[in-house]
Amino acid sequence: MIAEEYKDIAPYDDEQFAEKMQQLVKDPGFADAIQYVLPGVDYKQLAETLGKITNKEDFQKQVMLSILLRLEAATTDKVTDSGLDNVDLKVSRLFISNHRDIVLDASFLGLVMIRQGLPAQEVALGDNLLIYDWIENLVRLNKGIIVKRNLRLTKALEAARQLSGYIHYCISEKKESVWIAQREGRAKDSNDVTQESVLKMLALSGKSDNLVDRLLALRITPVAISYEFDPNDYLKATEFLAKRRDPDFKKSQRDDLRSMETGLLKHKGRVHFAICKEINSDLSELHDSTDKVEIIRRACALIDKEIHSNYKIYPINYYAYDQINDTSRFAGEYTEAQSEQYNRYFNSQLDKVRLEDVTADERKFMLDAMLNMYAFPLRNKLNATQV
Repeated sequence: MIAEEYKDIAPYDDEQFAEKMQQLVKDPGFADAIQYVLPGVDYKQLAETLGKITNKEDFQKQVMLSILLRLEAATTDKVTDSGLDNVDLKVSRLFISNHRDIVLDASFLGLVMIRQGLPAQEVALGDNLLIYDWIENLVRLNKGIIVKRNLRLTKALEAARQLSGYIHYCISEKKESVWIAQREGRAKDSNDVTQESVLKMLALSGKSDNLVDRLLALRITPVAISYEFDPNDYLKATEFLAKRRDPDFKKSQRDDLRSMETGLLKHKGRVHFAICKEINSDLSELHDSTDKVEIIRRACALIDKEIHSNYKIYPINYYAYDQINDTSRFAGEYTEAQSEQYNRYFNSQLDKVRLEDVTADERKFMLDAMLNMYAFPLRNKLNATQV
């Protein structure tokens, strides 16, 4: 049973599972979404199968694994992993990763875990994405933790304490690992930097009065996620231009749904998850510090260094770096044919932009934005690994 104070944000426990699953399969919105994502599926048969499942682990193994394998086969050239020997994955821990795709970052990490014979981790997701009841039901049936956003200051602090408390409870009491992104929302330019607010939230709870001990209890383990192609790159570039035109521009819920759909269903090329070393050994060296600001800053830097050092760099990253910096430094990392392929790719992505009256200067602005997205992982890896 989930502790009462966490009931509104925690994944459904197994006592709730069957009832919530029945609600989900009867929802027309869920039925439409499934048939859109998995064309040709026999929804009636799927609903009957889902109705017989009574717990989250069976749901993961009998349903989600099959869906993730289909998405992997249809939209990637393979999901690979490395670093699994860096940590004891049987010990519950907090995975913190860079954030590329709204849905698949955590989902494909779960696939990596399931392939190792381990349960998928619980997943922290912002409630801004839960625009329909069936989406919240699906998320919480699928080990999702609700992150409350866009609250007034007092309520925001209460929500942060609740989330922090649940993550500590999950790792120390439930013995379940958790995934959270290193920042709120995706890094649109792919410059992955851990937000101090995330670490401050995590440090709000714990059994010790010592800030370092509270962070150590989570066994923070960075994960570096590398997508060869980001199907949302042109949508991110569109947002950059929209904000350039109007600094007050804000995305709509429809925009978020479109990003979710594009990330799920469009081609991503090779996808790699690097499980990094947990930061505890370096973090424990801060025990004697009384400067809480410095502790949080250093913890963020440790996470960033692990993520940046463990990116998998693809030829398109080298190409983008050379293009945006007007250099041939990495010309040996991609062929002339690949250079032409990437030039065609970026232009074809720009052709999808739906903004009206885009000038040549604005198109160049968006091209540079996309090149930067692909160059930043290499730029950060060079900075993190320089001697």
